[in-house]
Amino acid sequence: MQASVVSAKDLCLTYQTNDGPVHALSDVNLDVRKGDFVSFIGPSGCGKTTFLRVIADLEKRTSGEITVNGMTPDEARKARAYGYVFQAPALYPWRTIEKNIALPLEIMGYAAADRKKRIAGALDLVNLAGFEKKFPWQLSGGMQQRASIARALAFDADLLLMDEPFGALDEIVRDHLNEELLKLWSRTNKTICFVTHSIPEAVYLSTKIIVMSPRPGRVTDVIDSTLPAERPLDIRETPEFLEIAHRVREGLRAGHSYEE
Repeated sequence: MQASVVSAKDLCLTYQTNDGPVHALSDVNLDVRKGDFVSFIGPSGCGKTTFLRVIADLEKRTSGEITVNGMTPDEARKARAYGYVFQAPALYPWRTIEKNIALPLEIMGYAAADRKKRIAGALDLVNLAGFEKKFPWQLSGGMQQRASIARALAFDADLLLMDEPFGALDEIVRDHLNEELLKLWSRTNKTICFVTHSIPEAVYLSTKIIVMSPRPGRVTDVIDSTLPAERPLDIRETPEFLEIAHRVREGLRAGHSYEE
């Protein structure tokens, strides 16, 4: 059995607000294994992004345990154990693509030669070689998001956290980037945690799908994919794909019984 890259046990997170406590996550128990592509799906506000932010040490748990490669989230952050891709590309418009990718490497103190090598490798992985001198405003939305992914890949961490990276893109571009992401995952053997609202996207990409309930976020179903590793887009029309999609949809419906 593969070692756990992310392990959560009885994880809870409660926010204190002026209107009282908000229970974002409740008793989340989950193991993400090395090489998994895990998608998190659930209604808006169910804690999908919050869970990713806890992994990344951007939010602090209230109780329970969580480890990243056997480390606390704080230790994992300091060890550069993950890359994070946000919903929006968040590229600085006055910096070229290569300089956007270089920025976190500069902050972390990587030598110039090492930065250059890492940037070239990351751009190659997302098929943006030749665009390094372009500015973000010269690229399409899809290309900007690929640049954002390249920035996360530049650390060469084994874990990639992706928070709805394709949610704002049109369907055709989204399909293309889904295909490209699967190729990247196959080439790098990284572990990916991916947040989405799209059932077809979750089923197409994942080796495992985590279905979450409305707030407070709980894991209501864990679905292991039976789809083959090679997944052309037309696999979405097969009975196997539709069966998994149906189970995800039923899991989302059943999760509403937890709503308080």
